[in-house]
Amino acid sequence: MTFPALPAPIEAALAERGYETATPVQAEVLRPDAAGRDLVVSAQTGSGKTVAFGLAMVPELLDAGGRIGFAEAPRGLVIAPTRELALQVSRELEWLYARSGARVATCVGGMNPSAERKVLASGPAIVVGTPGRLRDHFERGALNLTQVAAVVLDEADEMLDMGFREELEAILDATPDTRRTLLFSATMPRPIEALARRYQRDALRIATISEGGRGHGDIAYQAVTVSPPEIENAVVNLLRFHEAENAILFCATREKVRHLHATLQERGFAVVALSGEHSQQERNHALQALRDGRARVCVATDVAARGIDLPALSLVVHVEIPRDTETLQHRSGRTGRAGRKGVAVLIVPFPARRRVEAMLGRAQIAAEWQDVPDREAIATRDRERLLGKLLAPTDFDDADRDLARQLLAERSPEDIAAMLVHAHRARLPAPEELVGSSRDAQKERHRPGFEDTVWFRMDIGRSEGADPRWILPLICRRGHVTRGEIGAIRIGQAETWFQIPRAIADKYAAAAARTAETEGDEQPLVIERSDAGPREAARSNRQRRPSRSSADNAFVKAKPAPWGEAKPGNGHGPGKPAHARKNGHKRKFKPT
Repeated sequence: MTFPALPAPIEAALAERGYETATPVQAEVLRPDAAGRDLVVSAQTGSGKTVAFGLAMVPELLDAGGRIGFAEAPRGLVIAPTRELALQVSRELEWLYARSGARVATCVGGMNPSAERKVLASGPAIVVGTPGRLRDHFERGALNLTQVAAVVLDEADEMLDMGFREELEAILDATPDTRRTLLFSATMPRPIEALARRYQRDALRIATISEGGRGHGDIAYQAVTVSPPEIENAVVNLLRFHEAENAILFCATREKVRHLHATLQERGFAVVALSGEHSQQERNHALQALRDGRARVCVATDVAARGIDLPALSLVVHVEIPRDTETLQHRSGRTGRAGRKGVAVLIVPFPARRRVEAMLGRAQIAAEWQDVPDREAIATRDRERLLGKLLAPTDFDDADRDLARQLLAERSPEDIAAMLVHAHRARLPAPEELVGSSRDAQKERHRPGFEDTVWFRMDIGRSEGADPRWILPLICRRGHVTRGEIGAIRIGQAETWFQIPRAIADKYAAAAARTAETEGDEQPLVIERSDAGPREAARSNRQRRPSRSSADNAFVKAKPAPWGEAKPGNGHGPGKPAHARKNGHKRKFKPT
């Protein structure tokens, strides 16, 4: 829909920026029944909500002529969770209100507080800032909140998650009761609802989240499964496969950001990093590098990336799994903004697949599960991109044609084309060779000669001191085999399993039986074939395990006997291993 009637300076600003129709959230906040009311708005990131609350504040900030004069104290206050988001909001409001005479002040951590206090004293009509810095200015007397007519809490859910409840309450308590409060949040957890009940009156609820779930309609969600050691190689191949103009990689910690940033730099990617350990100047330089094309990839933590708005950002990679559905949504919302399409990829270690599937289910997001792109897939995509680039219409000047004629005089057209392809490929980082990028591939990987094996079982486990350092030589000695003829070894609580190639399994079983008679132990270890491997045996034991009675539970919870006292049913003194058998005999081991 088109915008309703607005003051002339605001309409001119929108027209200058090419705004012809309102986005859903902008249309909702400008409804007649929303005028003058407190609002609770649930809107997706990238939906135009900054302009939406800028327009919603117009009646509280401008006079009938669409102008605002010198303000003794701010009339509008916008609170955002991070520096980047606050700076982005400030830039948006500056162009929106530029023709009305309203000035915007920004107060964020990492900037010079003295300079900010001077700007606050100059009479800005709108103040945008982060909770901590705003509270600091207020407590020092630099920020006058007595004339605030409209307060906006942008991404309020994130501010509460970051622990800013006290700062928000201190700021809101200092504003007039007659203020208008606009609460914007991508999600609506219970703490947000509690905040709305306390600080809003007769609030109008507006929800523009698309039906069918929280997933952004312009974002294609994908998930790839990898073994944990292959995560960084998966990142490299995903970047090479998509070759996005801008991509952001999300990590959970500063340390991971630092490590992955260094790794990608070493592999030849134009990459920058954003985390809490970077100064505001470093963050500004990193974002500018992404905007002007000097860098194409950003490695960031969740908090540092809040508020990043890069028009060319088309790929989000969750290098580490988001902690909850809200984080998943906020991360992914960096792409697919303002009607553009984007891709969000989750890198999922095999053991975490069920947890990620459950998270996607709660968020009502349908993700496509795929394998990590391999070298062949990347090469195919590279060929398509190169052909598209070379065959695209291009204007050539005389110098270009002169150089082309010189090349044709020296080389054949086929050689020149091959040289061009080679020069293009040389600039690209090499893709990685992933070993078994799917669960089935992991299962199918075997050492040569171990494609078909037989499980053997020994009646000794961790409870009796089983240790690979002497278990392996014992297995070799008892079956007359070498280390290279033994497959996987699994040491359980009371049993140990190991694999022998089926081709020599009969020979091993016979040798193990003979050596049991010649070991000279009072009770030699039993080595026998096992129809079921360790997993099947463990599952069977769990199914047969009886439930504990109340007496059993009382016994388990009983206080251990003091040191030096014998425990019931144990004939050994303290510190001695329980090697006693049911018949009272002890086994003798001959580790080699």
